[in-house]
Amino acid sequence: MALSLFTKTKKAIIERAKDDYATKMRLKYKPYYHAMEAQQGTHITLQGRAMIMLSSNDYLGLSFHPKVVEAAGSAAKKWGTSTTGARISNGSRAYHIALEEKLATFLGREACHISVAGYVSCCSAVATFAQKGDTIIADKNIHSCLWDGVRLSMAAVERFSHNNPEDLRQVLKSIPFNTPKMLVVEGVYSMEGHICRLPEIAQLGEEAGCFTVLDDAHGFGVLGRQGRGTVDHFKLNDKVDIICGSMSKSLASTGGYVAGGRDLIEYLRTNSKQTLFSAAISPAMAATASASLDIMQSEPQHLERLWKNTRRYREMLKGLGLDTWDSETPAVPIVLGSKELVYRFWQALLEKGVFTVMSIAPAVPPGKDLIRTAVSALHSDEDLEKIHAAMAYAVKQL
Repeated sequence: MALSLFTKTKKAIIERAKDDYATKMRLKYKPYYHAMEAQQGTHITLQGRAMIMLSSNDYLGLSFHPKVVEAAGSAAKKWGTSTTGARISNGSRAYHIALEEKLATFLGREACHISVAGYVSCCSAVATFAQKGDTIIADKNIHSCLWDGVRLSMAAVERFSHNNPEDLRQVLKSIPFNTPKMLVVEGVYSMEGHICRLPEIAQLGEEAGCFTVLDDAHGFGVLGRQGRGTVDHFKLNDKVDIICGSMSKSLASTGGYVAGGRDLIEYLRTNSKQTLFSAAISPAMAATASASLDIMQSEPQHLERLWKNTRRYREMLKGLGLDTWDSETPAVPIVLGSKELVYRFWQALLEKGVFTVMSIAPAVPPGKDLIRTAVSALHSDEDLEKIHAAMAYAVKQL
């Protein structure tokens, strides 16, 4: 019997979306997409309850700095809310150029390009400069945005063990010297809190003729002079070709940046699809980043407070016998090893008024299921005391 023109057939993609196990589990247990009703610094309101935020990337606590808030409002009044266009066409403004020049100078680079998101910038930093026939050598724990750049580039890829120079050495030996090569690492690995072993890794890359890309989203504002980042921390500006990162963390804004030699940045502006076809960053967010960058250089107390809080917090967790994966930075994981333990620990913290984020496999390696926490310069001594009490309570629930 012939099918009627009006017979409704099942659509495979819709059925697949409906049956997705991970989505069903997310909706059942509700660990993500929590919408805060209010926030003031590290204090939030969630479902009518007052809580302490312990998973924000606002490392320097500048998102509520009066000068930053004022700059955002003033820029919107002057320029409106959006450019409604891409930089290459109708979206470029004087304030974009000013921020790019300021960032480039701060990072010790000839030029810089800012984009609408850190994800876009870091993806473009890989996808633009590598191409089919090249080989990308990447730390196996790099961020998803970098892996997307790897895939888009069409280059071959080799992984080396996380933060392991010796394994990198062996991988490089297997690649013909004349092959164009890109080395991709992060300055600070946000899930683990590890600082890249850049002196050894960059040297190996240099010897092998690698073009080196470093994502410093979580190192910028945290390491180096006045927060100039991982490259400055190790004084290796001449060994890293491209620095990319996000402005949504220490710069208390949104957007991302790619910084390097002028020829490289102009090449990116010509060839990066992510750059060409993305709307420009808004006036308010550019002003926010610019004001934050000024404060980083004029008010060192924020960086000092961040590290004071970080040291106290790490000692607190150590005293409770918790595994922090040898974190060296304000990004501090609490490794519990199974999604069941992570969920119970997360729930216990939530019960005591501390908001954190769960990260379970495959987002982390098997056996490394964890609670992701992050310290801010805005955490007060009273905040840290409450966090300590909540952590002690959560440990007892395991």
